[in-house]
Amino acid sequence: MQQVVNQLPQGNGGVSALDIGNGLRQALDFGIDKQVSKLTQKDGFYNNQLVKILLPEELQKVDKALRDIGLGSLADDGIKVLNRAAEDAVSQATPIFVDAVKGITFNDAKNILLGNKDAATQYLSGKTESALYAKFNTVIKDSFAKVGADQIWANLINKYNALPFTSNVNPDLTDYVTTEALKGVYKMIAVEELEIRENVSSRTTGLLQKVFALQD
Repeated sequence: MQQVVNQLPQGNGGVSALDIGNGLRQALDFGIDKQVSKLTQKDGFYNNQLVKILLPEELQKVDKALRDIGLGSLADDGIKVLNRAAEDAVSQATPIFVDAVKGITFNDAKNILLGNKDAATQYLSGKTESALYAKFNTVIKDSFAKVGADQIWANLINKYNALPFTSNVNPDLTDYVTTEALKGVYKMIAVEELEIRENVSSRTTGLLQKVFALQD
């Protein structure tokens, strides 16, 4: 760790330890505010090709079979409700992220700053994934009931299982959507982190400009 810390330019260009910590916190806060908040909106997942939740492999044959017999709109509804549940769940993420961001130490911050292009996102993932999985899983389960996903998928799977020459399927959709929602959240934070790291014009505060100049 000390070796990484010592890679900072001598004198740090007037950037204090406090500045570095606050700069990383601000960058992560921007990622949460600008990108994660988009995912909570209607179609925040469904219309975002970076994070749109598609069917798990074992259900792709259900989708294809339904479309082949003219039930494409029913298949589309099935995909849409999976994404609606993820949008509901992500609204629960911000307090967990805020706590994790507050906990960044000076040594954490320096190593993140000089680390990989997604080092801040990876740090946040390590600190929040378990708590978010537990929170998301509960919300998604409730959301499936609220948006009718349980009924829609029961209908989809029953129709598929009734087709000749098919084997019955019954995947754990709650776990699948929880995992995909988590991936989507971290992917969008990584998008914002990369933007701040690589594009000077995206460093929209004096603090971000000063701190991220150290990694240029």
